[in-house]
Amino acid sequence: MLKRLLPLIILAVGVLVFIALKATRPEPAEVTATERSWRVEVQAITPGSQVPVLPLYGEVLAPDQQTITATLAGRVAERPVSEGMSVKQGDLLLALDEADIGPALAQARAQVDDLDAQISSEQVRYRNDQEALKSEQAIVANARRQFERIESLVGRNLASRENLEGATDALARAELTVSTRQRAIQEHPARLQSLEAKLAQARANLSATERDVDRARVVAPFDGVVTGIEVAVGDQVSRNEPLLTVYPTRGLEVRARVPQVFQNELITALGQGQTLTAISDNGHEFVLARFAGLSDPAGTEAVLELQGEPGGLRPGALLPLTLERPARQQAVDVPFSALYGADSVYLMTDDGRMQRVEVERIGEARSENGERRLLIAGEQLTPGARLITTHLPNAVTGLKVELADADGEPAQ
Repeated sequence: MLKRLLPLIILAVGVLVFIALKATRPEPAEVTATERSWRVEVQAITPGSQVPVLPLYGEVLAPDQQTITATLAGRVAERPVSEGMSVKQGDLLLALDEADIGPALAQARAQVDDLDAQISSEQVRYRNDQEALKSEQAIVANARRQFERIESLVGRNLASRENLEGATDALARAELTVSTRQRAIQEHPARLQSLEAKLAQARANLSATERDVDRARVVAPFDGVVTGIEVAVGDQVSRNEPLLTVYPTRGLEVRARVPQVFQNELITALGQGQTLTAISDNGHEFVLARFAGLSDPAGTEAVLELQGEPGGLRPGALLPLTLERPARQQAVDVPFSALYGADSVYLMTDDGRMQRVEVERIGEARSENGERRLLIAGEQLTPGARLITTHLPNAVTGLKVELADADGEPAQ
């Protein structure tokens, strides 16, 4: 009997022990949920006048570059310059051989002298024709009287028909001579005009030849740099053949393509007389002068003129520039990390939470130490507001944040 009750007794004892242990266990501590906060840096907003900048890449050009060509055919006698050499105004660049250019000048002068002589001869001929006409007219008068006398004698049978025919022929020859002489006198103005026109042409040719002869000895038209040399001493060149090029050290320009979105703003500023400057990475200063006459879908080329000495600039080089755009009022410069998407930033509220606000993205700005900054504007960017500059991947309005600075002051 006892063996049958033993399992029940053991089970009852176990239940009693379990109940006793449960009744005497300690109560667990109550757990309360706490909200996590994210440490961020902030910037105190101070709206004011800011100058946005526009990064550009342009090509250096020399708009006043000149190509020197041969004014006459000949052999190159002198070329004291080399590629890349700096020259002063008036320095000799190249000279053709005098033996080649001398005959051309002599021929042009000979043409002028020949026509001068022909005009003088025409004047003498005209005076002689006038004198000869008087004598020939007297001969005609005598021949007419002789003809009338013989004709009268023939009528009275005192002269033969042969005598009358001879007198008629003599009168006709005299009249023909007078007619020829008169025609020569009448043609004198036309002949003289033709000779004078040829003389004017010859003198113009002489003047052009003298000019070409002077230019056969090429000197630098300005202080500049020689480039594009095509010939050497001893080369035979033809007329109008390119010899070399030279560009001025001053007056260099940069042509850079400006996106269409900024074009109207810059054109308006130029029309208002504003001076917009651009600085290159190596410190050269440029001024926006104008825009190119043609455009394309990618933008329009802006022409920026170099101010001061060119230093190491050379035409053809690609140059990065930072162009100052017209100043904007009530703008704030912030780090790029503060921007979310294309047009949003977060402010820190008084109770330590994030608040999303929409802003206008104006462009880039440069800090005093050269750091790239983002320039924005918006109605909610009021003075003293705290802008969160730390970029949080889980940023959302209402997210709890706290200042990362130990002293609790906003970062500037």
